Amino acid sequence: MSILDKKRYTITSALPYANGPLHIGHLAGAYIPGDIFVRYLRLNQKDVVYVCGSDEHGAAITIRAKKEGITPQQIIDKYNKQIKESFEEFGISFDIYHRTSEPIHHQLSQDFFLNLYNKGEFVEKFSEQYYDEEYHQFLADRYITGTCPNCKSEGAYGDQCEKCGTSLSPTDLINPISTLSGKTPVLKETKHWYLPLDKYQPWLEKWLIEGKKNILKSNVFGQCQSWLKSGLQPRSMTRDLDWGVDVPLEEAQGKKLYVWLDAPIGYISATKQWAIDHGKNWEDYWKTHENPADDATLIHFIGKDNIVFHCIIFPAILHAHGDYILPENIPANEFLNLEGDKLSTSRNHAVWLHEYLQEFPGKQDELRYVLTSILPETSDAEFTWKDFQARINNELVAIFGNFVNRVMVLSHKYFDGKVLNGSPLTAVDQSVLDELKSYPATIKSSLEQFRFREALAEFMNVARLGNKYLADEEPWKVIKTDEERVKTILNVASQIVANLAILAQPFLPKTATKLFEMLNFPQGNWSDAGNEGLIENGHQLGEVQLLFDKITDEQVEFQLNKLAEAKLKNLADNAKVAPAKENISFDDFVKMDIRVGTILAAEKVAKTKKLLKLTIDTGIDNRTVVSGIAEFFSPEEIVGRQVSILVNLEPREIKGITSQGMILMAEDADGRLDFVRPDTAIKVGSTVR
Repeated sequence: MSILDKKRYTITSALPYANGPLHIGHLAGAYIPGDIFVRYLRLNQKDVVYVCGSDEHGAAITIRAKKEGITPQQIIDKYNKQIKESFEEFGISFDIYHRTSEPIHHQLSQDFFLNLYNKGEFVEKFSEQYYDEEYHQFLADRYITGTCPNCKSEGAYGDQCEKCGTSLSPTDLINPISTLSGKTPVLKETKHWYLPLDKYQPWLEKWLIEGKKNILKSNVFGQCQSWLKSGLQPRSMTRDLDWGVDVPLEEAQGKKLYVWLDAPIGYISATKQWAIDHGKNWEDYWKTHENPADDATLIHFIGKDNIVFHCIIFPAILHAHGDYILPENIPANEFLNLEGDKLSTSRNHAVWLHEYLQEFPGKQDELRYVLTSILPETSDAEFTWKDFQARINNELVAIFGNFVNRVMVLSHKYFDGKVLNGSPLTAVDQSVLDELKSYPATIKSSLEQFRFREALAEFMNVARLGNKYLADEEPWKVIKTDEERVKTILNVASQIVANLAILAQPFLPKTATKLFEMLNFPQGNWSDAGNEGLIENGHQLGEVQLLFDKITDEQVEFQLNKLAEAKLKNLADNAKVAPAKENISFDDFVKMDIRVGTILAAEKVAKTKKLLKLTIDTGIDNRTVVSGIAEFFSPEEIVGRQVSILVNLEPREIKGITSQGMILMAEDADGRLDFVRPDTAIKVGSTVR
């Protein structure tokens, strides 16, 4: 059964936190795949609603607000606007981009909670939770970091380790630290309402393991299987926070709903708002019907760090409620890395979407193409600027753009831009057209299995087919002897271009629009693809436009320099300064005899990597000093330099050499050394006080 046999579709992409801008990792995880699939459904005239919106609650918002010194409301207003505008300019075709701070969402989330509460689905219990004594508040999961008990990486959050993906509880962390005060929190008793995931485990095993084994992607199924195998535990659906959706109970004053209870409900509240705005019935897209055939098909596009919430927690909530459809599929992607390192918002190691749109105006489809071609569908992938340049220049420009340009230019040059019938088709012509007919079904199969990289590669093979056809038939040569034959060649080539315009729509929507304009041809539906007679005899083509420009070395160098500068700034901003040592008396200090000296000679110490043997003029004498600076300085570059030297240090034998003093060095956060020396030349032997 094809996924296109379904009656109605509800498609969601993960709600981005409104606490920072979007980067390419977000695009590759949840938004480009979702957009491609939705555009494909629309091309097949399907009833589909594509919803998303800003996730505006949770600790991440308040943490960012505290960091910037403004209110949570100012944070969500700032980043909701930026994220929404970036999505619109980039071309992600949501039917609605909503906000979880809207009253309609708060009301629906509270209704969900009360539904489960009145059914007795929650377990009420007191538990010990971390509390920051300096800030006088309980700490939500994201207010606590520590060492992951699973992979031992630092910086794991209280709900999840982003390094290994393990779901955690705050008390699981080793050496927990409050992100507010930077101090170790204490445990303090508080009451919360828990969703008994262990109670739903048998149902989840049947629904997921038995029902989704051959549907979910391997990476998604594997993570779900691992979770269930470990045994599910109750999870608190409320938090002690000052920002979020109020728990609608008198006895829960000051408590908020857990963000992973309210956030996925944001998909539903967004659909409700869209339905109000467009005269639709939102329940058609979310509620179950007497006849299951009338139920909408729900598909979540997410990143790997959200798998547990969309495959286990949210389905358990929907199941407990009882009135809602469950997801048919959750095609989650793995992580995208950048230039050999993990994308990091905190370290500013990212390609930010709003900056890309400013620095590469009009090149939305170029980024869509590159990211689609490397989507981390079942394993992590990597984006590099050199690869970005190569894929655009060698594929979009040299294959796709080159083919279209040659067809358009030759058609205008020889036949005033008209597509004409010429001599009868040859066996070669018919073979090319027959191959052209096969591509829509091949691409369709890949799209419906969420294999977008594969689908894009097959799309590009259509352009390769056209390029090869022109290269083999050489109309620029044949025109000298057989004009009718050239009419046929360019007619066949134009049919390929028209098919490319249709097939490009899910992947490269702006390019497809430009192609339809160039062809002077109405936008086609998916069912039109593969047709060898899309363009009729005598059709007048539009003006020639270049589809793509090359990416220059200078553009790539600029981006690489940006990343390098961000790395250096991050190192400087986060450099850990060693704490002060114990106090010494003034008498101890004046015992140290530090002089200005000049290095007269330097050589490497044999069989060592770090040591240099230095001869230094101290103004008192010329003496030998062994110093561990060989990793940072060559002997040749330091001869003649002035240094600060402790001359009354007890002599010490190092590698058979008597070292008579120590030169003073400064060490940065990376362990790099540099000389402590006067800014201008000063008399050798001068005292450093």
